[in-house]
Amino acid sequence: MKILKKKHIHWLFLIFPVLLFISFFTFPKFFSNMVSFLKSNDIIWDKKITVSVFLPLDTVAYDKKLNELANNPTPEAFESKPASLNLWPVKTVYPNTGAILPFNRIIAYYGNLYSTKMGVLGEYPEDEMLKRLDTEVKKWEVADPNTPVLSALHYIAVVAQSFPGSDGKYRSRMPGSEIDKVLGIADKANAIVFLDFQVGFSDLQTEVPLFEKYLKLPHVHLGVDAEFSMKAGIRPGKMVGTLDAEDINFTTNYIAKIVRENNLPPKVLVVHRYTKDMITNYKMINILPEVQIVMHMDGWGEMAKKIGTYKYIIYPEPVQFTGFKLFYKNDIATPGTVLMTPQDLLKLSPQPIYIQYQ
Repeated sequence: MKILKKKHIHWLFLIFPVLLFISFFTFPKFFSNMVSFLKSNDIIWDKKITVSVFLPLDTVAYDKKLNELANNPTPEAFESKPASLNLWPVKTVYPNTGAILPFNRIIAYYGNLYSTKMGVLGEYPEDEMLKRLDTEVKKWEVADPNTPVLSALHYIAVVAQSFPGSDGKYRSRMPGSEIDKVLGIADKANAIVFLDFQVGFSDLQTEVPLFEKYLKLPHVHLGVDAEFSMKAGIRPGKMVGTLDAEDINFTTNYIAKIVRENNLPPKVLVVHRYTKDMITNYKMINILPEVQIVMHMDGWGEMAKKIGTYKYIIYPEPVQFTGFKLFYKNDIATPGTVLMTPQDLLKLSPQPIYIQYQ
C-alpha cells in the first residue's frame, strides 16, 4: 500500500476547503437538502450542541411549507369570493438560517411552578407533567407526520396580580431560581422554553431587558400576553388589556439585537390574542429575519366558539404564523363538549404551527 508523504497531507488540507467552497456554489441544492434533513431529524435543534455557522435556508421548501400551512380552499370551493383573496400565506422576509418555523410544530405546556391553577405546567409533579406532554406530542406526530414536533415549556416569568405590589405595577417577577428549575426540567425532555410576560401596569420595554441573560440561550424564546397589559389604569382581571404594534416592535428589535450579537438562530415570539382590541395597528408590526412571530389564539370555550374566534380575529389580520390554545378544563366546562383534537386544528385555515395546552 502506498503511504502519503507528510507534504502530500499538507496539500490535502489546503485543497479541501477550496473544493468545499466551489461545491457549495456548484451544488446548492445538495446543501439545501441537507438543511431540510437536519431539521426533520431534530439535529439542528439539539440545544446541547453549540452551532455558530448555519446552513443556508431552503427558500423553496420554506415557501412550500407556508402554502401547506395556509390550507386555503381550492378555487372550486368558492361561491362568490375568488381564491385570489386568500390572506395566507403571509409574504414577509425570509428568516435567518436555523429557524424553527415552519419546518417544525411546537407543542407547549403552559403555567407557573408556584401555582396549580395557572396551567398544566405547574399542576402536576414534574415526571407526570412531562409524561402528559409527551403524550400530546405523539398525538401530533401521528396527526401530521410531515411536520416534526418540538416540545416546549411555556413558563409565566412575569405574572399579573390583582394587588399592586411594592411598586404599584400589579405584576410579580419570578426569581432566577424558578426559571433555572424550568430550564432544568426542559433539559430532561429536550424541550425548548418560552418565558411569558404579563406586565400589568408595567410594560415590555421595562420587563423584557431584565431577562436578557436567559434570552441569550439558544433554546429560550418569548411570549407576551396582551390580556394583562393594562394601559387604561384598571387592574388585571377587571378588563382585557392591550398591546400595540409599537410594543411588539420594541420586543422584536430587542430580541433581534440579542440574536445578532450572540450568533443565535431566530427566536420565536408568541403573542396572545382573542379580541380585536388586544392587538392594535397589526399592519405596523415589523417582521425581522431574527424573530418569528406567532399570533396565538388564546381564550377558552367550546369548539364552535374557539373556531369562530380564530376565524374572525386571527385569520383576517395576518402577521406571520398562528398558534392555538387548548384548555384542559375550561374548554370542556359545558356539558357535552370535548377538547379539540389535532385533527380538528389541522382543518383550520391557516393551520396553527404552535399549540399550547393549559
